[in-house]
Amino acid sequence: MFGDHEKKLSKQKKFWIEFFAGRRDGGHRSSAEEFLSMEAREKLFHLDGGKTLLDFGCGAGELLVYYAPEYEKMIGVDFSASMLDEASKRIRGRKCENISLIQADDKTVWNKLECSFDRITATGVVQYLTLQEIDSFLFNASSYLNKGGKIVLFDILDPRLYPLWKIGLFSQDADLWKILRKIGFELKVILSASMNNRPRDILGFAHNPYTVKEIADRYDFETTFVKSMYYEYKYHAIISQN
Repeated sequence: MFGDHEKKLSKQKKFWIEFFAGRRDGGHRSSAEEFLSMEAREKLFHLDGGKTLLDFGCGAGELLVYYAPEYEKMIGVDFSASMLDEASKRIRGRKCENISLIQADDKTVWNKLECSFDRITATGVVQYLTLQEIDSFLFNASSYLNKGGKIVLFDILDPRLYPLWKIGLFSQDADLWKILRKIGFELKVILSASMNNRPRDILGFAHNPYTVKEIADRYDFETTFVKSMYYEYKYHAIISQN
């Protein structure tokens, strides 16, 4: 029997699943190829090599096709059929013959894999997982990680910076009046979400990096955190085998 907290989380997850089920873009700050190329180069720097890559939550494959020249074999995973349809089109258009796609979520993906990987990555995904689900993801991923491999969780919402970004504090034209208006708007969103039993934020949970580190520590990983170059309210977790 679920408790009230578990029931609430379950309803939030259902809302997010339904919201993203029909989406056809990965929600990057810009869909321009120039921006995607720059974002991919930053992420490739942190992935730092390897020959095989599992990209969990690959979405429409915007970054996946830029990773392709650097890896011998890649598998992209997403639960959304519409996202994978777009990813497939993008892969064919770029003639990336080293990429395979799998439809699965964080619970079902592991039984569909037939090999292990040098790198396992997830971009903009962790905020839709509870801490217990992050724990399960790292536990399962560790079984499919080659010796010397890395798990890199990109673009996690930072609870210390995300609220400041939401009220416009990082905006170039920020002023007191605009910030107060944004605060008022966010309060209305929170109230509406509470009344309608919906998540407060479509971008998911903001997870403290120290909490993520505690989870990684349980599986004897070494964790390094770096700030995202292109999203000032997000950070990356680079999780390596000791």
